[in-house]
Amino acid sequence: MLLCFALGLFAQHFYDRHFGREVINLSDPSSPYFKPSAFENTPTDSIIPKLEIPLIKSGDQIVEHKAYTLDYIEKYEQAEWVAYELTADETLKKFERSSKFFTDPSVKTGSANDADYKGSGYDRGHLAPAGDMSYSEETMLESFYYSNMSPQVPSFNRGIWKRLEEKLRDWAVLYQSIYIVTGPVLSSGTVASVNGLSIPTYYYKVILDYHSSHLQGIGFIMRNEGADGDLKQYAVTIDSVEKFTGIDFFPRLPDASENAVEKRVCLSCWDWNNSVSHHSDVQNQGVSAQCNGITKAGARCRKTTKDPSGFCYLHINQVGSSSPRRSNIESKSSSSSQCLGTTKKGNRCRRMTRSPSGYCYQHGGN
Repeated sequence: MLLCFALGLFAQHFYDRHFGREVINLSDPSSPYFKPSAFENTPTDSIIPKLEIPLIKSGDQIVEHKAYTLDYIEKYEQAEWVAYELTADETLKKFERSSKFFTDPSVKTGSANDADYKGSGYDRGHLAPAGDMSYSEETMLESFYYSNMSPQVPSFNRGIWKRLEEKLRDWAVLYQSIYIVTGPVLSSGTVASVNGLSIPTYYYKVILDYHSSHLQGIGFIMRNEGADGDLKQYAVTIDSVEKFTGIDFFPRLPDASENAVEKRVCLSCWDWNNSVSHHSDVQNQGVSAQCNGITKAGARCRKTTKDPSGFCYLHINQVGSSSPRRSNIESKSSSSSQCLGTTKKGNRCRRMTRSPSGYCYQHGGN
């Protein structure tokens, strides 16, 4: 009798009233229920390109930026998911947080804007947080695109959601890198409308720690409201998040590995206590100056920059050059180029890619 009770504690079932999901928490790796995920047909130290990208469905509006990729849902004027890899090096703060938000020029249907949020009482909550994007001027700017925003209750955005973001940065340092997918739950019955602004009731994050020696994952679902308490109480299996959102996460993992890592959550496998100091190496202190770059029209760029080079990120390739040839889009990244692929309509793909093949991920590139 006592043995049965002890085994029950090792694999305690609890029913979450908010989500209607039954979740098993395996809190002890030495438990007979705990089994590390095995890599099926995955060589040691192998790299799976675009591992963070969920399963893309027909009709999805995928937008790829330098640091993250998103699936924009026009009906709700926000992303269903934002996916990116966060490395330990990327947690080193080099650029200060911006205070200006921008419409996303890459969203074909037009992203939300200032007017949508004005007077709403909701925060423009980051999905990919600015704190994860402060390692370059370009990534910091892109983190303030409205496509990366979702209306959040202020006490939620500045409270427990922020605490979770900070913990993920700790994990990126402790585990060298993690894959993150995050977003609002956009489904019937989980989104309210306030003055035309779609307000999600829930938000989620799923995290994958992918290394040659082990594979572990964890999910979180949080209600869009101020809350206290331990982050662990919001932890669920990735399978639970998939059922709740309808999104298939990490489909590029081998099937056996994906099934193993998504069906369990091992709380003690993650470090909850160590708060890693994120050092700052801010480069953009001082007074902003007008960019020295020249636009395609031959005029001086009107953007301001604090970069020591005197050029904004769009024209950083013009340093030392008096006759720039590349377009603004192409100069977003010194190693990016326009995809060589052809769309279904016969046009050249407009996506940027850093793949050596010259093709974006939708046209076979890495």
